[in-house]
Parts: sequence; C-alpha cells; structure tokens
Amino acid sequence: MNQAELLKKIKEKKLVPVVKLDRAEDAEPLCEALCEGGLPVAEITFRTSAAEESIRTAVRKFPDMMVGAGTVINVEQAKRAVDAGASFLVSPGISREVTEWALKNRICIFPGTCTPSEVMTALEYELLVVKFFPASQYGGLETIKALSAPFPGISFMPTGGIGVHNIKEYLAFERVAACGGSWMVKDTFIKEGNFAKIRELTREAVALINEESVL
Repeated sequence: MNQAELLKKIKEKKLVPVVKLDRAEDAEPLCEALCEGGLPVAEITFRTSAAEESIRTAVRKFPDMMVGAGTVINVEQAKRAVDAGASFLVSPGISREVTEWALKNRICIFPGTCTPSEVMTALEYELLVVKFFPASQYGGLETIKALSAPFPGISFMPTGGIGVHNIKEYLAFERVAACGGSWMVKDTFIKEGNFAKIRELTREAVALINEESVL
C-alpha cells in the first residue's frame, strides 16, 4: 500500500485509535476488538518496551489492518517500527531527521505540529497531513481553522482531548483528515483485559462518526 492509498483509507475511517500496550500479549485481543468494532486501524505508541513486538504481532495476525507506530521521536525507533511492519509513523513533534528518513524510505509520516513555524517545516517536505497535538491544550478546532487560512495545502489530524463530545465537530471541518483518539482503548480496559468494552466503545464510535448529519 503506497502513501496515497494509506492516506485515503485513514480518511475513510476518520478515527485512529491511539494505543499504549504494556504487554505484547495484549496486542492480538486488542486488535481483534478494534476490527470487530469496525475500526481496523491502530497507532501503537512507542511509549513502552512492548511496542515493537506488539506491532509485529498486530501485523502478523491482522494483515488487513492498518497498523502504525506512534510517539516516534528518533530514527532508531522509526527503523524498529518499520522493521516490525508498521505502515505509518506518527510523531508528537516534527523532527527533520525522522521525517527525512521516512520520506526516503517511502513511509507515510504524520509529524506533530501546533504552530505556524512547525506547519511551514512540514510544508518544506510537501506533506499533505500533519498531526495537531496536543489539540485541546493548543486551542483545538479554532486553532486548526486559524492555521488553515495561511496554509491551504495541508490538512490536520488532531489528537489530544478528542472524544465523543467533540469528534463530530472536528470532522465537520473540511481540513481535518481524521482524528486520533484513545477513549475506546483506555489503559484501564487493556490492563483489565476488558476487550469486550473496547469492542463496544469502538462500535459506538464508528456509528457516531458515520452518522449522516456530521455537525
């Protein structure tokens, strides 16, 4: 799957679950719950030592799922993630080194931005979509709208503070490509092995974002 195809699929799904796994053995039931809930995509963050093996398991067990790596802050992590099978990378900020490595290796990357200068850096690499993080702390949708005016060639994937209370508002803005969210994959659910709850909340999220009247 090339970058254009991947980006198209992410836009179609509208929501990217942001997952933190402390145990690699939780990757399979977690991904199964997401897929059964109608959302076959996951951004598995490099916040734990289990991330690499979790990505490898997810890719092996669910070959049709879009599995990416989040919280990628250096090239070493990027290489490990891609070697494990990650099809896209997400960073909390924008690193020229990581971005250049990803583009050189034809890996889709969504670097984090929250200021005009960071968006301009992303535009130097002709990126079409950037992460906007942390969304709620940096003004949310109003800031995205303000950034969209001088930068018409880029779209945003807001993450941080996104939930059922505001995701439809974000998605209604044409320059929001998709949203990142973690409310359906909370740490407590995963640690308790409550994958039925994750499946239930995922189904509810998919139904919510696919309602015809997105306002």
